[in-house]
Amino acid sequence: MKMKLISATSALATLLSIAGPFAAQAQEPIKLGVLEDQSGDFALATIGKVHGIELAVEEINAAGGIDGRPIEIIAYDTQSDNTRYQEFMRRVLQRDKVDVVFAGFSSASREAYRPIVNQFDGLAFYNNQYEGGVCDANMIVTGAVPEQQFSTLLPYMMETYGKKVYTIAADYNFGQISAEWVRQIVDENGGEMVGEEFIPLGVSQFSQTIQNIQAAKPDFVVTLLVGTAQSSYYEQAGAANLALPMASSVNVGQGYEHKRFTPPSLANMYATVNYIEEVDTPESKAFVEKWHAKFPDEPYINQEAENSYAAVYLYKLMVERAKSTELEAIRGVIAEGDICFDAPEGEMCIDPKSQHTSHTIYLAQVTEDHSIAFPKVWESIQPYWLGEAGCDLTMEDPSAQYTPSSPPPAK
Repeated sequence: MKMKLISATSALATLLSIAGPFAAQAQEPIKLGVLEDQSGDFALATIGKVHGIELAVEEINAAGGIDGRPIEIIAYDTQSDNTRYQEFMRRVLQRDKVDVVFAGFSSASREAYRPIVNQFDGLAFYNNQYEGGVCDANMIVTGAVPEQQFSTLLPYMMETYGKKVYTIAADYNFGQISAEWVRQIVDENGGEMVGEEFIPLGVSQFSQTIQNIQAAKPDFVVTLLVGTAQSSYYEQAGAANLALPMASSVNVGQGYEHKRFTPPSLANMYATVNYIEEVDTPESKAFVEKWHAKFPDEPYINQEAENSYAAVYLYKLMVERAKSTELEAIRGVIAEGDICFDAPEGEMCIDPKSQHTSHTIYLAQVTEDHSIAFPKVWESIQPYWLGEAGCDLTMEDPSAQYTPSSPPPAK
């Protein structure tokens, strides 16, 4: 009897020694790095991104995590400072050993940290609307891009109001490349650019710009302004009786200016967004309800908050399909072309060639009292331009950013 007992114990020990590492791995957390501006010039638009991640992680962990592994958030406040993005990106990849990083509001911050992600062969999600063009296997982009926003917005505005266009844009890569897209699409649709200005970040006085617009007499103004200071334009334009329709890919959806400013300073603003909390669908209403239950003091749910929420679920789908958090395994799953999530906006799917996502695009019109109407909705708009231009991350990884005037080199 004693010999049998020893044998049984020995067998059990052997089984535990084999199963132990796997059992331990099943419980080991998946580390999600979060580098977002919780203070600084962009914090108003980015606090919601952090909250979107927190809400999704709470839901996923309550349902058993990712393949039985809980998600652990490791967050740093980047304070709208590009140097901090670089410092903290090195920290989360080298010291904290995160599996994935969700990072960045401005395009300048993304371009500050992107070489570091490439250096350490990490995986970063950029959950922001931006000027487009990044073809980089280490990046997944869940924000909307110009071919989704301007190709819908500008033809609508030109048909509705006329073909003379004036652009004012933030003077850095987002504003400059977005303005290039505006010029191209206006030209393709038989319009005329009657003016274009680039405004340095931090500028808050717009009297000369307003005079320039009045002199040019456009049919509408494209506003690509970024940050708290530049948003001063709207009330100043209203005070000067510059009653022109406005079109934007960035306002309303990020900085919820229609909620922050006194009516009618944003009246007749048209913005193409992939989500704002006024979206009137059962899925959106349920999302808004659970969001405000968790964050009762949240002033507004912007599109970047929804992008960040959806990004956690997209990552979960990829890891569970790949049975791994390793980059090459994740990329292999993306290449299959069917990673999709039913987000509050509608279905989002990752395009394998560019690693950007499809979106439902809502045309949000700000009315006189600053309520929102939706005169047009476009479903399942693809991030098509990079793939058509020659970016194919299933074949090669240039780790580059392209523009309409400098597309990928011909094969």
